[in-house]
Amino acid sequence: METQDDPIIRVRGLVTRFGTHTVHDGLDLDVKRGEIIGVVGGSGTGKSVLLRAIVGLLVPQAGQIEVFGDSVRVTSEAEYRALRRRWGVMFQDGALFSSLTVRQNVEAPMREQLELSDDLRETLAGIKVRMVGLPENAMSKYPSELSGGMRKRAGFARAIALDPEIVFLDEPTAGLDPIGAAAFDILIKQLQASLGLTVFLVTHDLDSLHAICDRIAVLADQKVLAVGTMDEMLEVDHPWVHEYFHGPRARAALSSVSKSGAH
Repeated sequence: METQDDPIIRVRGLVTRFGTHTVHDGLDLDVKRGEIIGVVGGSGTGKSVLLRAIVGLLVPQAGQIEVFGDSVRVTSEAEYRALRRRWGVMFQDGALFSSLTVRQNVEAPMREQLELSDDLRETLAGIKVRMVGLPENAMSKYPSELSGGMRKRAGFARAIALDPEIVFLDEPTAGLDPIGAAAFDILIKQLQASLGLTVFLVTHDLDSLHAICDRIAVLADQKVLAVGTMDEMLEVDHPWVHEYFHGPRARAALSSVSKSGAH
């Protein structure tokens, strides 16, 4: 049984391959309850693949994945369904159903998992939509009628539809302008604090790493090369890690955080 001090997500010896191409080879990672962990790495290091393996959408070749102390891999359909109710996922660009309105998208997990009246489901969807900062009139709009930032917020509303304990966010600020990205970072931090969420954040956004992440996990060489705070990342002696956290964009991100902290 899981205790409060146990990692909420535990990955050991993960091996994932596509044909002859090995993405992960013996990857280990622990995620602490209540933290925002940012998962970074170069192109092709398998950040989104790791997320999909943890939530059971991808079957790895080897390794153990435990969430809430229960195996994601060795489980019955009923047990996996119960596990899945305890997390929410927001894929890139929100990944909304294009033929459904925002309200219907947010209601979709409730329809699948809960037996609720239409009125109650609609009321709960409205609450989630307001929680992510969307206006009331967004409820009746289709994804094609929304801006990129609004689509992402709608995707976030759907991810928290079942009051999960963990949210998995895949590149949530990708494609947003700096103001929109900063606003989304604030939203993540606010909801994490108010709902007591653990946030697994796949990102390449240095501003997000500086602004909201408690720890950072770096994927390189088919493993988690390093995990720790931003200060600890600055001390890692690895070519890609050094370039990423000490390059021009990293300096700009650090400068913007320093300025915002000064006000």
